[in-house]
Amino acid sequence: MTASKTALLLMSGLMMSCVGAETPIEANIKKLIEPRLGEGAKVDSIKETPYAGLYEVRTGGDILYTDKSATYLIVGHVFNAKTSQDLTKERIDEISRIKFSDLPLEVATKVVKGDGKRVIAVFEDPNCGYCKRFRQTTLKEIDNVTVYTFMYNILSEDSIAKSKNIWCSADRNKAWDDWMLNNKAAPAAPAGCTSPHEKVLALGQKLRVNGTPAIFFADGSRIPGAIDAKALEAKLASIKQ
Repeated sequence: MTASKTALLLMSGLMMSCVGAETPIEANIKKLIEPRLGEGAKVDSIKETPYAGLYEVRTGGDILYTDKSATYLIVGHVFNAKTSQDLTKERIDEISRIKFSDLPLEVATKVVKGDGKRVIAVFEDPNCGYCKRFRQTTLKEIDNVTVYTFMYNILSEDSIAKSKNIWCSADRNKAWDDWMLNNKAAPAAPAGCTSPHEKVLALGQKLRVNGTPAIFFADGSRIPGAIDAKALEAKLASIKQ
């Protein structure tokens, strides 16, 4: 390899390493705005937006906006007035996207309905009323889908016990449906049986799942909260499987 080619490769590598790096202005905004957000607040990133001279402030799963001098803080969504496009929602959807294939499906239950070609993963708490309604209505009406359920116990200690009993049942899917659809509790888990509670809890926290149900799709997008069958069908139809 010639010296000139080596130099070009090095320059290319340096340029790639700079992509996505904070500019001095963005770094200064981060330094100024973080202490103003309250005790314990952490700014994940600052990014200049292409509209109105605003800078995007990412903190957790939220997006706020500020100006170049970090004097003002704007809480809310930015819309394109001409098209009614919700720019903030699109950005939140973008940063919330996951890689579905990275989900540890071995710690989820699996139900295949019809041909099972369409795939969703749902985080649910056994004591979540909205989750039960989602099971009793939406999922009951949907066909040709594979449903992975992560028992995400965030509502009470009792949720952990219920999920363990279901996980340790001879037929987990039946035990889950018995409870979620008919309020029939699973028998106590056998001695020595363990559940993946800690792993699922850590996963949900990593993915910033703050409530149940939370639905993830094959393209990595998500919908927080229960939706009806019509909305779920429309969402599934929009995804290239």
